[in-house]
Amino acid sequence: MRTELVSEPGDRTRPNEDFASVALPASGQGGALVVLDGVTPPAGGTGCLHSVPWFTARLGGALTELTVSLPDVPLTEALSLALSRTSESHAHTCDLSHPRTPQATVVVARWSARTLEYLVLSDSALLLESGDGTVTAVLDDRLSRLPRSSLASAALVDSTLRNKEDGFFTAAADPSVARRAVTGSLPRSSVRALTALTDGATRWVEKFHEGDWTDCFAFVRKEGAGALVARVRELEAADAEGRVFLGRSKTHDDATVVYAEL
Repeated sequence: MRTELVSEPGDRTRPNEDFASVALPASGQGGALVVLDGVTPPAGGTGCLHSVPWFTARLGGALTELTVSLPDVPLTEALSLALSRTSESHAHTCDLSHPRTPQATVVVARWSARTLEYLVLSDSALLLESGDGTVTAVLDDRLSRLPRSSLASAALVDSTLRNKEDGFFTAAADPSVARRAVTGSLPRSSVRALTALTDGATRWVEKFHEGDWTDCFAFVRKEGAGALVARVRELEAADAEGRVFLGRSKTHDDATVVYAEL
């Protein structure tokens, strides 16, 4: 198999809040990928002594290890266990009940000789390509379905509907949020390749309208993950003030792309 991973900060003076990993067990019988997009907190604090990169590194590391070491445990349970482990590591120093405690979006895919399982929570994306070239986008679209007519309303939605019923969910301190994820499984033979992207990279489709998900997958396959991120950066720079392409809360965002051919 072939894998490619690219992760680039939106601002090179700030730490990258994304996390990405690809795990290929020594048994050679499968593999897994994990992609997290840390949620940048607004001014006013999070109730936590630790940074978002601290959180994504620990949650991502725990989730990668559990996904591989417990191959028979469902991905929802693996995420729940990883959240519990991460919360326990700083519950004694931080207020994990704070609504903006460090949190992240999640994409996980795990494949064996027979099946491919997936989990998506919040607005990162997983693209699956079948043997005939059909691309299916696995999305948790709850956030995109909420009213966000302006940056002001987006901030209101974020503060009042995050991790709430009739709102949207991210991985924070509560292990039960794993049950809110979009999950599924397919025969391994029905998936030829897959791509996971954080929303800094999905801008290629969702903000800049360079093509649809099938076009995006084809671009990554042909040009490479780094080329997709580079093109997003070009488009961001050309519309730095957001006058043409609306709905961007910041000019540049951390962007991560993981590609795997099975």
